Amino acid sequence: MSAPDHAHEMPGSLWQQAISATLHCLTGCAIGEVLGMVVGSALGWGNAATVVLSIGLAFVFGYSLAMRPVLRAGLPLAAALGVALASDTISISVMELIDNAFVVAIPGAMDAGLTSALFWGTLIASLAIAFVVTVPVNRWLIARGRGHAVMHQYHH
Repeated sequence: MSAPDHAHEMPGSLWQQAISATLHCLTGCAIGEVLGMVVGSALGWGNAATVVLSIGLAFVFGYSLAMRPVLRAGLPLAAALGVALASDTISISVMELIDNAFVVAIPGAMDAGLTSALFWGTLIASLAIAFVVTVPVNRWLIARGRGHAVMHQYHH
């Protein structure tokens, strides 16, 4: 049995909705990703620890931003967390997989240091590539009433 098609209840085309959802996801991911990379690099952590911190913070910030409108709509914290998990887990996972794989794949990027154009250029490029890859994923989810479609009723 397939999920009901809720996409018709949301304003804009599926592509517009997917871009909007991905920009929302990118915001939380970018905050966490940049913070994690900066902290890990500043503390001299190895690549694995820095990537783990970045991913963890991306999920924390992504879910936190997703929960804001849901909490404002009056849902209790546990229910808001459930909505955030349902709406953003796949999107954040795809984005984090792509952007971290890209950063790790660029020779020297993780070790370049916070004052290096290589470090920042790679990080910016990784987020841009992750955005492009995640938009069609979010479109697919929204068309099936999943992903950010789950949150739509709470946005005012």
